[in-house]
Amino acid sequence: MNVELLRALDQLEEEKGISKDIIVEAIEAALLSAYKKNFGATAQNMRIEMNRDSGEMRAYQVRTVVEEVEDPTLQIALAQVQEWDPTAEIGEMVEVEVTPKDFGRIAAQTAKQVVVQRLREAERELVYKEFRDREGDIVTGIVQRIERKNVFLDLGRIEAVLPPPEQIPREGYRQGERVKAYVVEVRQGTRGPQIVVSRTHPGLLKRLFELEVPEVYEGIVELKAIAREAGTRSKIAVASRDRNVDAVGACVGPKGSRVQAIVDELRGEKIDIVAWAPDVAQFAAAALSPAKVVRVETTETTKTALVIVPDHQLSLAIGREGQNARLAAKLTGWRIDIKSETQIREIEAQKIFVDLPDEEPAPAEPGPADQAPADQAPAEPAVTTAGAEESPT
Repeated sequence: MNVELLRALDQLEEEKGISKDIIVEAIEAALLSAYKKNFGATAQNMRIEMNRDSGEMRAYQVRTVVEEVEDPTLQIALAQVQEWDPTAEIGEMVEVEVTPKDFGRIAAQTAKQVVVQRLREAERELVYKEFRDREGDIVTGIVQRIERKNVFLDLGRIEAVLPPPEQIPREGYRQGERVKAYVVEVRQGTRGPQIVVSRTHPGLLKRLFELEVPEVYEGIVELKAIAREAGTRSKIAVASRDRNVDAVGACVGPKGSRVQAIVDELRGEKIDIVAWAPDVAQFAAAALSPAKVVRVETTETTKTALVIVPDHQLSLAIGREGQNARLAAKLTGWRIDIKSETQIREIEAQKIFVDLPDEEPAPAEPGPADQAPADQAPAEPAVTTAGAEESPT
């Protein structure tokens, strides 16, 4: 049995990746638990030891050396100890083997339960350590089941959950289907590690480009910014660290094969790839692609960019329900105000009209009533002097 046990331990270490020492410690703890359960009060100051080479298990108990034994579970007679240790003295602590003959039969079932539990805990800890460092990475899972709109993915050694807020709108999932997802959180729960994945996170788009575009994976092409509205449209800004490599062309791929593979993985989500530029005006113009831009006026203090487009490009620049303009603003980090050429001309004309100086009114000519007759002298104003008396006529 001991040989079979050791073979089983080696097999567990190979298949589960759990250290043999961890399993042996679990077995020792299980046997100690079983011993205490079956022998009750006599199982004090106990230690179980399993030989790593032979698989033999022994039980030891620590007792105090005394002249006369009053409590056999805690004490041992000096004369008995001196049979194997002549130098022993009263008051010393010695370890005595107390392995029962039927220990294996009595404790087998209890030990098995505890060992299984400890092995499960050890395996969970290994899985947690493995996936803890994979936050922000991409994983491929198989749809196992769907419960209360939560999609559970089988990752091999563990399940991951794709909650409704992290699912692409109107995207369906079928059992047995392979799905790529982005790991947003790994936490240790009462039932083991819990992995939360996402299909809407912008990081998924970044990782997919790293998988499909070697230049991105190698760092030759850098993804400067990502703006995404999952399921409908995304924009990414790319820049090349090698003047001989076209960043946009590398991401698009021959005949659009690279970006098309990502579009297929995201179930038809449109992806605009634009060239990043350090100049905000140039970057904002590129971010509004596919619309053509006449010019861009920027205000640094308010981080606002006024973009002028041809009249026939206005609706294209704004996009359906403002989506193109909204994504461009997210991509650049600036507030973008889009105007057509006609609108700009009207605004400038209004400014010119407002800025004109007001004309002064011409002086009015005197009318007939304001002119006195030539033969009539103007009346002199009445003057009253205080304290003077009017003289009789």
